[in-house]
Amino acid sequence: MTDQRWQALFGDYSNASFVELLRATSPHMLPSLSAGSPEEPALPASPHGTTILALRYRDGVLMAGDRQATEGFQVAHRNIDKIYKADDFSGIGIAGAAGPSMEMARLFQTELEHYEKVEGEGLSLEGKANRLAQMIRMNLPAAMQGLIVVPIFAGFDEKAGVGRIFKYDITGGRYEEAEYFAQGSGGKDARDSLKKRYRKDLPKAEALSVALEALMDAAEEDIGTGGPDLVRGIFPSVKTITRSGFGEVPEDEVRRACEALLAERKGRL
Repeated sequence: MTDQRWQALFGDYSNASFVELLRATSPHMLPSLSAGSPEEPALPASPHGTTILALRYRDGVLMAGDRQATEGFQVAHRNIDKIYKADDFSGIGIAGAAGPSMEMARLFQTELEHYEKVEGEGLSLEGKANRLAQMIRMNLPAAMQGLIVVPIFAGFDEKAGVGRIFKYDITGGRYEEAEYFAQGSGGKDARDSLKKRYRKDLPKAEALSVALEALMDAAEEDIGTGGPDLVRGIFPSVKTITRSGFGEVPEDEVRRACEALLAERKGRL
């Protein structure tokens, strides 16, 4: 039977979009449409990662993120990790719709591994940043429906011998930040905090304190950002990327830094 004959009898089922298929054959089965978008079906609330940041310090780049994911005005998860290793010398922090963000981070890891196996050498840090921009651009249709993914990418440039930070917009636009950047629902509050305390060539301990205080400031102003949870023992995740590679700051070290900051704030009351 020819394709034209099949389509005449049964309709065109070649479209990969199930929503488009329902729209053409059974529109009554589509979910209720949102008031603000008469053409697209409303999406259910999904968990969102909130605040992530990256800053350059003496040895490279430090990345940090709070552990909370929200679903509307509710807490969806209290202990998720938003900072992922991309390869030995780079990392990606995720903000936005949690599911697509984590999927993009895993796919990006595979993309870099595949390139290195096929070509016999890894991409430059600039090349990695460009590949991630292409992946974000591919997600634009989903972003227009609310499944926004806006990561921060950072790494150690082995050729230049410095850490570098890249930010993105939902269209895949890529921009490099010279010192620091924060993204997510508490991103503006975190950036305001970083602006006050950041200085060039910070030692690691001070860079950790600056990053944690920025997340704590964001948590005080933004309902989506989770602060240190002393009762449950949940603290921000912090990673470093240096000439030695991608590493994780031990939880005990993060906890002690958080406790010192909280004690300092209590003393000012």
